[in-house]
Amino acid sequence: MNTDVTTTSTDVAALRGSLERWVRDRIGSPTAHVSALQMPSASGMSSISVLFTVDWDEHGTRHHADLVARLAPESTALPVFPEYDLEQQAAVMRAVAAHSAVPVPRVRWVEPSSDVLGQPFVVMDRVEGVVPVDNPPYVFGGWLHEATSEQCEVLQRGSVEVLAAIHSIPDPGSLLPELGAGADDDALRRHVDNERTYYEWTHREDGVRIPLLEEGFDWLEEHWPSAPSEPVLCWGDSRIGNIMYRDFAPVAVLDWELATLAPREVDVGWFVFFHRMFQDMAEQFDRPGLPHLLRREEVVALYEETTGVELRDLDFYLVYAAVRHGIIMSRIKRRSIHFGDSAAPSDPNGYVLHHHLLRRMIDGEPAFPITQSRNGRRIE
Repeated sequence: MNTDVTTTSTDVAALRGSLERWVRDRIGSPTAHVSALQMPSASGMSSISVLFTVDWDEHGTRHHADLVARLAPESTALPVFPEYDLEQQAAVMRAVAAHSAVPVPRVRWVEPSSDVLGQPFVVMDRVEGVVPVDNPPYVFGGWLHEATSEQCEVLQRGSVEVLAAIHSIPDPGSLLPELGAGADDDALRRHVDNERTYYEWTHREDGVRIPLLEEGFDWLEEHWPSAPSEPVLCWGDSRIGNIMYRDFAPVAVLDWELATLAPREVDVGWFVFFHRMFQDMAEQFDRPGLPHLLRREEVVALYEETTGVELRDLDFYLVYAAVRHGIIMSRIKRRSIHFGDSAAPSDPNGYVLHHHLLRRMIDGEPAFPITQSRNGRRIE
């Protein structure tokens, strides 16, 4: 049965029945039962998540599994990204699980067709824990605000160690050839060129170009690193909002759709920028936010301490992170306009939520202070 799963309405009973028949085939149990199906409202904009449980008998033994199906977004719903390769995401997660101690959910199955739930999907084991939320951003309140400084230190160190462990996976190009890098590949150039292509794709429907983002790309060319670091496996969407925690320690690293081979600073820059962007939002609303958390100098020092690798050209990668996120936010704004939730801004730069921050960064204002690291070296 083909059940069209949308972001607005779903026939839950039909969805459960379709999913149950599919699970029975995968498990090889005609009596497998799917229950407790729900679609959390906190699912990300790039995909839909369906939570469910499965009970089945196998060789006289009763089994139970709490699972989550992550669906690719509908192409008709103005998707945030042009492609959503679930099989590649599953391959990356399995490789990370097999070659590191990074906690990633176990991938059970991938369904590449739209015949079952209306969209391709991947099924993973569900992990229990808490995640810093995006909407409203965790800097405005919630469990992190109630944490002690010691608990925040545990979260910060564990999160940076996750990044370090991902980047330490050996020979990722051979391990994950589907990420597409050749032996002579210029990983940073390829990454930025792909972002330019993505930017062009985001305004293909309305033709509205965003001057600030184009100026950002010009800034990147003018400040290009003289010797970019070697490519590593990058998580891509590296931020604490994509980590599940239990007792402030990471228990699941989520959302691998942007995984790629790139200089490690791409991930570190994104990690630092994302929190700084949220903190900037809190300060704009005269809220304290979490200024003590994920400070640039502390993240860099922890990362270098863990890996023994010196990070370079971080100012470049912070601006690059702001440009990249600006492209994504411009697409999300277009979705909001498309669904009638907001009006098009009179200034095209208004498509970028953090355009004031990006403007300051391009102009060289110290949005991200440069201070001394723990080893006394100035962080550039």
